[in-house]
Amino acid sequence: MPEPESSQNTRLRTIKLTIEYDGSNYAGWQVQRTGQSVQTRIQEAIAAITGAPAVRLVGSGRTDAGVHAAGQVAHFKSATTIPAQDLVHAINTELPDDIAIIAAQDVPDDFHARYSAKSKTYRYSIVNRAVRSPLERGRAHFVRGRLDVPAMRAAAQALLGEHDFAAFRSKPNGKPSVRTITRLDVMTAGERIDLFVSANGFLYNMVRAIAGTLIEVGLGRRTPESVAGLLRSLDRSAAGPTAPPQGLCLMDVEY
Repeated sequence: MPEPESSQNTRLRTIKLTIEYDGSNYAGWQVQRTGQSVQTRIQEAIAAITGAPAVRLVGSGRTDAGVHAAGQVAHFKSATTIPAQDLVHAINTELPDDIAIIAAQDVPDDFHARYSAKSKTYRYSIVNRAVRSPLERGRAHFVRGRLDVPAMRAAAQALLGEHDFAAFRSKPNGKPSVRTITRLDVMTAGERIDLFVSANGFLYNMVRAIAGTLIEVGLGRRTPESVAGLLRSLDRSAAGPTAPPQGLCLMDVEY
């Protein structure tokens, strides 16, 4: 049964949620005019549990349609008296199997899931073999041609540090495009290649553009040395294609 918000208990708590989801069936994280969103489903679940007429859930950032999360972070304010640890199970009873709250905690009132974040880590996953993988369908991008992983690692070095990443942004909006990448690892496990990217912020489709560029390096279509030049060009058309969304997963948000 939902717990009604008490009219006598007007103090609002700020509650931080850590969320895992498979984005395959959603139009992205953010509430959409058309299409179901992850944010909408969780807001509805919280409202059902707390009895609140409306819940505003604020995420650390948007993920696009088909993109997954192992550690998305969001917060909401509520007068509910349900202990944070009990909210995990309670909210999950109202969620579909492809979304789960994995942690909940009370945080200071000035906490903001987006603006308090110091860095984020994304993983982009590739299956590199002769035939597609049904088991990795919707989880990784299939690349048939043999990828040169050492070349990809060499190219990745040019992207570390603070740069203007305009060449890796899909939709220029006039806002600053300088970001700092603190980690860009190319890791292998059998036929799977995972790119781990950590930065103080990301532009629209930035990780997927980086992935598309490193894949081109791996296929021998561009040299590792060319990546520094295309970065300086600030020209999106100079970089590789935007890799498909299903390989991308938001792994962690640091505060």
